[in-house]
Parts: sequence; structure tokens; C-alpha cells
Amino acid sequence: MRVALLTYSTKPRGGVVHTLALGEALARAGHDVTVWALARGGDTGFFRRVAADVDVRLVAVPEIDGEGVGERILRSIALLAAAFGASPALPFDVVHAQDCLTANAVGRAHGYGALWRTVHHLDTFTTPELAACHERALVEPAGLVCVSEAVAGEVRAGWGRAPAVIGNGVDAARFAAAAASGAGEPWRARYGRYVLAVGGIEPRKGTLELVEAMASVDAPLLIAGGDTLFDYRGYREEVFARAAALGVEPVVLGPVDDAELPGLVAGAAVFAFPSTKEGFGLAAMEALAAGVPLVARDLPVLREVFAGAARFADGPEGFAREISGVLEGTDPELDPAHATVGRALAAAHTWDAAAAAHLALYRRGPSGD
Repeated sequence: MRVALLTYSTKPRGGVVHTLALGEALARAGHDVTVWALARGGDTGFFRRVAADVDVRLVAVPEIDGEGVGERILRSIALLAAAFGASPALPFDVVHAQDCLTANAVGRAHGYGALWRTVHHLDTFTTPELAACHERALVEPAGLVCVSEAVAGEVRAGWGRAPAVIGNGVDAARFAAAAASGAGEPWRARYGRYVLAVGGIEPRKGTLELVEAMASVDAPLLIAGGDTLFDYRGYREEVFARAAALGVEPVVLGPVDDAELPGLVAGAAVFAFPSTKEGFGLAAMEALAAGVPLVARDLPVLREVFAGAARFADGPEGFAREISGVLEGTDPELDPAHATVGRALAAAHTWDAAAAAHLALYRRGPSGD
């Protein structure tokens, strides 16, 4: 098959990681894969090297000072639609958008009636252009895929559609190898026994509650990641003000080089995952692959994905209690057998299996829901 996968960014966000890993797995299975992405800030490539047998097409989105979110969304859609529609690589056998923005772009250029779209998680947007983009990308594509049953249930209840469910894969061996090789030691030498959160500082990641929890935890908090389309300066200021008031000094690492990420994860004493919305939890699954104890928000989707391999919490007090229980060794589940469960869970989620499930879905075609 000739497969086009489309993603909204070149940065290390969950949907982008998914797109690249799925594309590489499809290529390993013998298919002709092209990954399309919007490239902002002068980016000339993805955050990591992409396998040579995957064709990469980047569409530049030049920065415009003072441009609002809605304007930027519409311009991004128009630029990608124009580039995709003019591509000499057409036609593809499969066109699969990994987010609402690219779904709107290829829907315009290619037609929604032959489009697949993956719903990684559902959001509520107040920007009119983005709200409309989100709605069209749920209603118009021929076929939908969700990365968990919980998100598929939300789509069924809210839009009356019947998505296929195909979970993420994870490069478990890479994170397990980092733990086995001692790649976490330099991070521990620098920061001690630290709590790690990945995803940056933004409302959906639950950063404010985590900072409040850390006021009662005797360990440093490291926050990695953070590239996003949206302007969360107001929320970041609120988080930093609250941290200062509580005497918490989070170490904000920003985006971490892909080669360094497994060591950072493997060095953590606890991986905190307080997200208020998730579709699967890829970063948390990577932590389990490295044998790191996971404390996650008690959401249905995270219960579905991580039951038996995580400790669940709600609110600052709950996160403080569970994180401290791990650090102090008072958690009755904190034993080698529990870590083994987490590693086994991560190892069971492979990108090759995810690619095989996608190929079977493509061959069946949309269900006509």
C-alpha cells in the first residue's frame, strides 16, 4: 500500500511520536509510507532521525508576529492543504490524519470521504476556528481510530460513531536498555531521587496540582517537554507563582534531546502522570518499560491502560501520598514483582502489532458508521 500519515508538528508530542513509529513499522512491513508534517519555527526535520525507508514531507509554517491562535490554525490548514493537493506523490491508497488540524487540511485537499483520522484524545476548545476544526475532524472522515476504548466510548456517546480501537506501541526495549545500562545515573547524580513529569506545563497535563502535591514530598520535581501549538503563558505564570508560594522549585528542562530521554526516564524515582485528559499515556508506558514506578491520575482511560501496573491518585493530597509512599518505601506494591508487571505490560505494546492492526483496518475499509 501507499500510505500517507499526517501530523501537525515536528516536535516530540505524543501524536507525533505515534505517527513516526507507526510509519516506520508500516515501512518495515513492506509498504510505501510518506509522513507529512507542519514545520514551525524554521524546523527542517523531526525531533529525531526518521528511518530512511519513510519519505518525509515538511510544510513550512513561517512565524507571523502577533498572529492569534485561530488565524494560525486556519493558515496552517491552508498551507498543508495546498502542499498536499499539489503533491506529485498522489494518489495514496491510504490517507490517515493523526489530529484534527491535518484532518481538516487533507479533507480539503483530498476529500473527507476517503480519509482515516486517529482520535488520540478529545479536547474542549474555546477558540472558534479550533472548535470548528475539532468538530469537522470527528464528523467528516470516513473512518475513525482511537488509541483506547475509553476515548472510543466518548466518541460513540458524543458523536454516534463507531471508531476502531488500536492501542499505541512503545519502544520498550530502548527504555529497558537505558535502565539496564545505567543511563539514568548521571541524572540521579545531578538531581538525586527525583520525580519526573513529561509533557511540559499546561492545563491538560495537570501541572498545577502536581506542584501543589510536591509541597508535601521530599524530592525534586523535574518537568520535561513542552512544545505546543498553544499559548499557555498565563497558566505557566500561575504554576510558577503557586510553586513560589509553596516553596517548590521545579526544574523545568524543556524539550529533552531524544537520545537523552531514556536515561532521564530511567533515572527517575517516580514518574508522575497527573494529566486530566489522555488517550493512552505513551510517556507513562515508556516509564514502565524502564522499571520506574508510575503514579497516574485516576481516569477511566488510565485504569484501562495501566491497571495492575500503576498507582492511582486524585488531587494534590492523593498524588503527594502515593508519590511519598514510593519514595519512602511504604507502598506495599513497591516490589520487584510489581516492576516486572510494568515492564511486561510495556513490552506487550509493540509498534509492529499496531501497524498490523492498521493494515487490517485499511484493507477492510471504513465501517460506514
